[in-house]
Amino acid sequence: MRSAAILLPPAGRGRNMAARGPAGAAMAAMAEPQPGRCAYFVLRKRRFCRMIPAPGRRFCGEHSHEEEQNDRKRIPCPLDPKHTVYEDQLQKHLKKCNSREKPRPVYFVQDINAGLKDVAEIPEKQVPLSSLSIEELQDLIIKLKKASNGLELHLKEQILSHQALQEALNDPKNGESAFKHLKQQASILGNMEKLHLLGPRRCFVEFGAGRGKLSHWVDVALQNVESVQFLLVERATTRFKVDGKHKRRDSIFERLQVDIQHLCLNKVPILEKKKLPVVGIGKHLCGAATDLALRCLVESYTTCCDGGDEEPAPKRSRAAQTEVAPQRSAGNESTTEDHKPVAGIVIALCCHHKCDWTHYVGREFFKSVGLGPVEFHYFQRMSSWATCGMRETTGKASTSEDSEDQTDDTEEHEQTLSRTESGSDTLQGILSAEERKEIGCLCKRLIDHGRIEYLQQQGYKAALQYYTESAVSLENVLLTAVPSPSLIPEPTI
Repeated sequence: MRSAAILLPPAGRGRNMAARGPAGAAMAAMAEPQPGRCAYFVLRKRRFCRMIPAPGRRFCGEHSHEEEQNDRKRIPCPLDPKHTVYEDQLQKHLKKCNSREKPRPVYFVQDINAGLKDVAEIPEKQVPLSSLSIEELQDLIIKLKKASNGLELHLKEQILSHQALQEALNDPKNGESAFKHLKQQASILGNMEKLHLLGPRRCFVEFGAGRGKLSHWVDVALQNVESVQFLLVERATTRFKVDGKHKRRDSIFERLQVDIQHLCLNKVPILEKKKLPVVGIGKHLCGAATDLALRCLVESYTTCCDGGDEEPAPKRSRAAQTEVAPQRSAGNESTTEDHKPVAGIVIALCCHHKCDWTHYVGREFFKSVGLGPVEFHYFQRMSSWATCGMRETTGKASTSEDSEDQTDDTEEHEQTLSRTESGSDTLQGILSAEERKEIGCLCKRLIDHGRIEYLQQQGYKAALQYYTESAVSLENVLLTAVPSPSLIPEPTI
């Protein structure tokens, strides 16, 4: 523990030594702990521990080993070494530790949305981009451009807003960071409204929900609508949740603490009981989480709802889709689409460098253009070039009440790969910054196009669009999908 934190000497003793070096500078800025708080200085966080010690103690239970008079030994918890426990209380602690294995919920089905089950196709660990020769790198770029030839690479702008957020957008108390989040949420709601997804008798499933802010604004937009349910899917324990604001409302909020990879929606009790059409939503759903969510919605959930053990509909080629489309007329549309379990999907994409071939839904598309797991590995790494070196302009501090939003999104969604991982050092003198950005964007669009083709093969009308300006978020592409042909009725709000 001493390597991760610094014990600040009591006032008047050793203060000069504490003032030396970067750590000393951090301590000098906060020379004393807050009244009634632990006196342990956590170097990694550059602040004192904020836990409350027992009466008469200087340190909290976690750092009580620093008390000179305390001879009880603390050891790392075997379930989670990030925290410690008294050795003589270990067995008691293991029974109540938050990291203990908990009973699995009824909707947990191991790897139901994982995707690839053929071990032979799972790629071996690849060397980093920085280890590739110039010739190998150039060969990858040639393959990328060839595969992208003929794709729609210039997305249309669909920057919308929604009246539900107008008051918050005009509130001067919201700082720059909060304003950016609100603009994105407003545009997502605007796009949902355009697709007629904001209506009664729906269940909105927010994947990667975090604090649940997107669901909160959807609920505000539907405040006078009946029979609206919200399922907030998040594998981590989240602080500062907004769910509590809705406890007395007619709408029902329920959190599902589970990895999307193991989520079986048709076993969620509220969906089993009410059979409501599902709308899948997400704001900055990282990398592979997007693929897991898509498969959760359009494969495992839709298949179970349509017939349980029946085989899913065979995938259609692009040529077949083109031939069938003209035969559908307004009076000849399939009535089965009217009862599609998934009414729509609206997901703001993010972090393509965190994608995984094992989970990726567009593998068939990649194979159709002569690419495989090796190329996918390097393309998802190269996708970080689209935003590499540009993050600083978006990371300004906020003075708003929603500063927690900024912290969460900056840490989780705006991390870039290291120079070695992204191959930046190898590119010096080969590609300009603008060329790297262009190639990175090309990688993103190629990966996203595989998702679009997957949704089309599953019977959805899918599209990509810019939903906000790059100055608001560098990850500004929105994926939308509705049953094709869309028979979703106009909302009655």
